[in-house]
Amino acid sequence: MRRVTTSKVTRQGGAQVASSKGRTSLDVGRRVLDIEARAVQALIQRLDGAFSEAVDLLYECKGKVVVSGMGKSGLIGQKIAATMASTGTPSFFLHPAEGLHGDLGMLARRDLFIAISNSGETQEILQLLPFMERMGIPVVAIVGRKDSTLAKNSAVVLDVSVAEEACPMGLAPTASTTTTLAMGDALAVALLEKRGFKEQDFAQFHPGGTLGRRLLVKVKDLMHRGQNLPQVRETVLGSVAILEMSAKKLGMTTVVDRAGALVGVITDGDLRRFLQQGGDFSKITAGSLASRRPKLIGPDEMAAKAVEMMERYSITTLVVADNAKHIVGVVHLHDLLKHGIV
Repeated sequence: MRRVTTSKVTRQGGAQVASSKGRTSLDVGRRVLDIEARAVQALIQRLDGAFSEAVDLLYECKGKVVVSGMGKSGLIGQKIAATMASTGTPSFFLHPAEGLHGDLGMLARRDLFIAISNSGETQEILQLLPFMERMGIPVVAIVGRKDSTLAKNSAVVLDVSVAEEACPMGLAPTASTTTTLAMGDALAVALLEKRGFKEQDFAQFHPGGTLGRRLLVKVKDLMHRGQNLPQVRETVLGSVAILEMSAKKLGMTTVVDRAGALVGVITDGDLRRFLQQGGDFSKITAGSLASRRPKLIGPDEMAAKAVEMMERYSITTLVVADNAKHIVGVVHLHDLLKHGIV
């Protein structure tokens, strides 16, 4: 049987208590978050003209942005490269060790190099600098020491130093990686705003996910049209309208005049209210039953806008009409749900 020789651990109110130090897991978690929050707050105060220079260099780059770092810095670098790539800046991550063994062939003269090193003395990164100089590739350093070798050999230096790491031993990169990640996000967002990057541009890089569906799919892609469009003349009896609603299974029907212009819509709710008032569907016309001011949306509007309108007005269908207000279709909430728009 394995013997436990560490200090006694108990639980109080769902929180783990380490009796040797008298601190709960919640205490430790709050301390970590506090240290990292203060590190980012300090970073805000230090942000200066160097940041603007870095953004300008990135914006003017005619090639690719190549991000590199070892260990935890490398993991943060991968995220920075991915964020930039998804927001309109062609970029990729280069592992510095792999770069030293052939992958430098990925770089070209018009590229820009972002080097990440907390110490600024990471040998694998420093060994890449002569290549960058020969190729005329500018280097943006994200470092924790402005007096480091990397900082001294870079075009722009971004200081992400921290007063302390959240790790109590000061060994595991914690606050320093948080500030580096935050700096990368700041660069990416400043760049996308400088480029005038829009939601539609973002969707182009995310066609397979929920964001892509929300930002690329249009109302006309999902609407019911032609023979699937529920529609009756305003002069027919209410019973005919009920049959049309049942046949098209959308819980509503459009109502049009003799020329085909929209008069209104009849919904399940309209039918229930009419019944509650003792009405007779065999004695009332569809035009009398119809709600006269239905909500309209254009066929070229984003499907996400249809969702927003349905939520705002607490409805489940929208009449799709062109600029002349001619009915071209109907879109239902179920269609939006089925295609992952909601």
